[in-house]
Amino acid sequence: MQSQEFRTLAKQLKDNLSRLMEKRSNWESHWQEVADLMLPRKAEITKERARGDKRHIQIFDGTAVHALELLAASLHGMLTSSANRWFSLRYRETGLNESDEAKEWLEDSTQRMYDVISKSNFQQEIFECYHDLIAFGTSCLMVEEDQEDVLNFSARHIKEIYIQENKKGFVDTIYRRFKMPAQAVVSKFGFENVSREIQNTVNKNPFDDIDLVHVVRPRIDFDPNKKDKKNMPFQSVYFEYGSGHIISLGGFLENPYVIPRYLKASTEMYGRSPGMSALSDCKVLNKMVEHSLKAAAKQIDPPLLIPDDGMLAPIRMSPGSINYYRSGSRDRIEPLNINANTSITINNENQRRDAINKMFHIDQLVVTENRNMTATEVIQRQEEKMRILGPVLGRLQSELLSPLITRVFNILLRNDLFMEAPDILGQQELKIEFVSPMALAQRGQELQSLMRGLEIFGSLAQTMPVMDYIDEDGLVKNIIEILGLPAKVIKSDQQVQEIREGRAQQEAQMAEQQQQMAETEMAKNAAPMAKELLNGSQ
Repeated sequence: MQSQEFRTLAKQLKDNLSRLMEKRSNWESHWQEVADLMLPRKAEITKERARGDKRHIQIFDGTAVHALELLAASLHGMLTSSANRWFSLRYRETGLNESDEAKEWLEDSTQRMYDVISKSNFQQEIFECYHDLIAFGTSCLMVEEDQEDVLNFSARHIKEIYIQENKKGFVDTIYRRFKMPAQAVVSKFGFENVSREIQNTVNKNPFDDIDLVHVVRPRIDFDPNKKDKKNMPFQSVYFEYGSGHIISLGGFLENPYVIPRYLKASTEMYGRSPGMSALSDCKVLNKMVEHSLKAAAKQIDPPLLIPDDGMLAPIRMSPGSINYYRSGSRDRIEPLNINANTSITINNENQRRDAINKMFHIDQLVVTENRNMTATEVIQRQEEKMRILGPVLGRLQSELLSPLITRVFNILLRNDLFMEAPDILGQQELKIEFVSPMALAQRGQELQSLMRGLEIFGSLAQTMPVMDYIDEDGLVKNIIEILGLPAKVIKSDQQVQEIREGRAQQEAQMAEQQQQMAETEMAKNAAPMAKELLNGSQ
C-alpha cells in the first residue's frame, strides 16, 4: 500500500480529471461527427472501434477527406518541410549577430538541431499533428528524450487529452488518459513500481491494456535552487486510473506536451477548425450524394410495373431473359419512370463541394495553371494567401513551433550535443526566427517594398542626390536577413573590409602606374619640342 501522501495526491488528480472530463464532454460528439466524415481513421472518440474495422462506410462523397489531406500537406510543406530550413536561431543582443565567432557557433548549433530532428520520427508525427489541427482544432505533440535517437516525437489522439490554460491563455496543464499493454507498463516503469493488479496481469495476460493517466502541470512549490527530479518547473505524475496507484512521480524542465490550437474563441480552451466550419456542408453533401446514388440506381435498374394477371411464369429479371404472357393481352412489364432531374442534383452537389473547398482554403492553395499571369498577379495572389492564412500561421508559430524548438534546443544542450560555446556568449538569450517557405513569403512583401523604394530612389537620383541617404552595407545586410541566407555563405565584415582594402590598393597602384605612364608620355613628347627650341635659339 502506498503512503498517505501518494493516496491524497492520486485522489486530487482523479478529481481534477473528472472535472476536466466534464468540461470536455460537449466537444466529443462534435469531434466524432467531424472524424466520421473527414478523418475516419481517427473516428473513435465516443465510439469504440475494433482495430482494422471499416471506417469509410458512412462517407458517400470524399471531398472533405481530400480537402483535409491537402491542407495538412500544405501546412507541412509551408511550415516544417524536410526539404527546406524552417527555423534559425539569433541572439537577442544584436551586437552578437555581427560577431563572426558567435555566428559560427549559432550556425553550427542550428545545423546540429536539424540533424537530430531529421534522424528522429519528427516528420511523420508532425504530419499527424496537422491532421488533428485541421479536423478537431486542437492537437497534441509529445517531445521526449530518447537514448538512441536523442529525440522521440509522438502525436497523441485528441480523445486522450484534457487541458487547462494559464492566465496568459497558453496550455500548461495536461491530463492524458491512455491505454498501454501491461508488459509495456512494467518495462517502462519497473515491476516494483506498479500495483499488485498489474503484476498479476503481466504474469497471466501481458498484452492486456492498462488504463493509465499522465499528468503534467506547473509545480506550485517550485524551488529553483533545488535540482532534483521532484523539484522541476513541471510536475509529472503517472498513475493507474482504476486504483489510483501512482507508478511514477517526477518532473520536466519544459512541458513535454505541445498543444496548439488552429483557431480559438476567447471563452473556450479547445480550438476550432476548418473541419468544424465545413461540417454542415459536408453532412448535406453526403446526404445529397447518397440520395443521388439511389436515384441513379433507380434509373439504371428501375422499379417495374407488372400486371397482376396474364403472365405465364415467374418474372425473370436477368439480362437477356425471356418472359411469356398470354397472346392478345395488352398488359406489359413496364419500368416506373421516377423523372429524376440529375442536372439540378449535380449543380447542388458542386455548390456544396465548392463551399467545402473554400472552408479548407483549397482555392488559395491550389494554383490554377495560367501561363498569362504577370509577375504582379503572382505577387498579388501570394499576398492574398498570406492575408488568409496569416492569423493561423501566427498562432501555430506561437503555440506549436516555438515551444517545440525550445524543448529540442534544451534537450541537446543538457546532453552536451553542441560544441563548446565561445566566452563572448556568456548567458546571452537566443530568439527563434522562422525561415520556412511561408515565413519567407510573408517577409517577401518587405523585400518587394524595399526594392520598390530603391527603384524610386534610382529614378530620382538623376536629378537629386537622394542616394546619399542609403547605407549600402546596411541595405545588403537587410536583404540577406529577409532572404534567410545561411551565415556560411556570407563573408564576414572583416573579410569584406580586407577585400575593399585590397581593391583600394590595386586601384591606387593602377592610378599611380597610369600617372607615371602619362608623365613618361608627356616627357617623351616634350623632348623634341625642347630640342627644337634649343636649335632655334642657336
